[in-house]
Amino acid sequence: MTDIFSLERGTAPLIISIPHLGTHIPAAMHGQYTDIALTVADTDWHLDRLYAFAKELGATVLGARVSRYVIDLNRPPNDESLYPGQTTTSLCPTETFRGEPVYREGCAPDAAERQRRVQTFWQPYHETLAAELKRLRAAHANVLLWEAHSIASVLPRLFDDKLPDLNIGTQDGRTADAAVQARAERAAAASGYTWVANGRFKGGYITRHFGAPQNGVHAIQLEMCQSVYMNETAPFDYVPALAERVQPALREMVGGALEAIEALNAAAV
Repeated sequence: MTDIFSLERGTAPLIISIPHLGTHIPAAMHGQYTDIALTVADTDWHLDRLYAFAKELGATVLGARVSRYVIDLNRPPNDESLYPGQTTTSLCPTETFRGEPVYREGCAPDAAERQRRVQTFWQPYHETLAAELKRLRAAHANVLLWEAHSIASVLPRLFDDKLPDLNIGTQDGRTADAAVQARAERAAAASGYTWVANGRFKGGYITRHFGAPQNGVHAIQLEMCQSVYMNETAPFDYVPALAERVQPALREMVGGALEAIEALNAAAV
C-alpha cells in the first residue's frame, strides 16, 4: 500500500478499479483548500466495503487513496473533456460537483503543479493498472476491467433529474464484447433497481483508454447512485440495510460479466 493506492492481487481474469475511493489530501496542501473541499464530499464512498465480495471471485482490486480533489485519476492527463459540451469536472478540479470552490483564492494549481501531480499521483496508478492487466493477460486470453464508481443521485449542475440507480458505461459498446456487456445488463434488469446502459455515463478515461476487447481487455464502468447503499449527506455513512439489498445485484452484475469472460477464454483455447 502507498499513499496513492492500495492493491490486492488475485488470479481470476478480473480487476476492479476504484479510482475515486481516496480521501487523502497531503497535509502540506491543506492550506490551499476550502473548508468544504476538505470534507472530500465527492468521494466514491465505501466502495471497497461494498465490493468486498470481489475477493471470493479471485479479483485483483486497485483502490485509490489520494482524493480526486488532488487529481482525478479517471481523467485524461491532458485534461481533454470526455463529454464535450456538457458540464464536467477536470483533472485537478477547482469546483465541487455542486459548484463550490475547491481552492482558497489564489491557491488553484498552475500548469507546473498540475504536471507535478500527474507525475506524482496519476502515473503510478495508471502504470500499476497497466501492469496488473498485463500480468493477468499473460494467464488469460480475456480479462474484465470493472470500473467501480458511485455518485450522489441528484446533482443539478451535472445532470437533469435523478440518475438511474445503476449506470453501465462501455463507450457505446466499444470497450467490451457485446456478450460481456449483455450479462451485466441482464443482472441489472433483474435487480429491481433502475438502470441504463451508456446514458449520461458512458465510461471515463480508464474505461476508454484500457478497454480494448480486440486485445482481450473488456472494460465496463458502473456508476451507482449512492442512495442505494449510503447516506448522501455528511458524514456520508454506510447504511448496511441498504447495502445488503444491493450487494447481491452488484455481485450478479460482476459475476455474470466474469462468466462471459470465462466463456470467451474457454472458446479461445
